[in-house]
Amino acid sequence: MTGGDSLIELGGNITLTGFKQLDYAELIVVKKIVGRYARQLSDSNNNFESLSLTLKEVHTSNNELHAKVVVNNSIITSEEVNHNLFIGLDSVLKKLVSQLE
Repeated sequence: MTGGDSLIELGGNITLTGFKQLDYAELIVVKKIVGRYARQLSDSNNNFESLSLTLKEVHTSNNELHAKVVVNNSIITSEEVNHNLFIGLDSVLKKLVSQLE
């Protein structure tokens, strides 16, 4: 990943890295999924600080997703590899939420 061009910030405390290669329609869906989970994390925990996601293409058909949330000065992470970006994104964020329950 090179510098700042691959970074997208949503609302100040959410960062997406590696998502710039997506087309406009895919990015809209990604933002909706991420926004829904960020709201859920924020609503359920008053000390939600930040959420960051990194997308890496593995080989040519799989997406590797890394998610990190900072809550109460603790870092919680999850990973997922899936050929479907949206299913993988949903899964990696679901794992974060379940670790906080």
